Amino acid sequence: MLMRTDPFRELDRLTQQLLNTTGTWSRPSAMPMDAYREGEEYVIALDLPGVSTDAIDIDVERNMLTVKAERRPVTKADDVQMELSERPLGVFSRQVVLADTLDTERIKADYDAGVLTLRIPIAERAKPRKVAIGGGSAHREISG
Repeated sequence: MLMRTDPFRELDRLTQQLLNTTGTWSRPSAMPMDAYREGEEYVIALDLPGVSTDAIDIDVERNMLTVKAERRPVTKADDVQMELSERPLGVFSRQVVLADTLDTERIKADYDAGVLTLRIPIAERAKPRKVAIGGGSAHREISG
């Protein structure tokens, strides 16, 4: 048996049920995200604990990255009586507009310990490069 130590937790749970804050495919909940540059890659890490890999959908259309995931209820035996249920179920989604400087054709996705990590390489055209200076002997005149 579980002992509840926070008297407001049950009130929060009831409020969530009344307001129907669980995500659906038409109105998904947000998922926490970190985004940072690491060397020659842009990294996006999304928290999706308890979500199986077959319930994660990653799409890129033009420069819009969309990640959708669904945390489904765990099937329980008929004689199980739920005492406490705080982990949110439903659909979670996040959309990120990617810069033109990222190579969306070579995105890599890894899922480990409930964290989905997307690695997006920086495009070659966006990397710093040296510009050679030509000789000064040949002059060209531009006329209009």
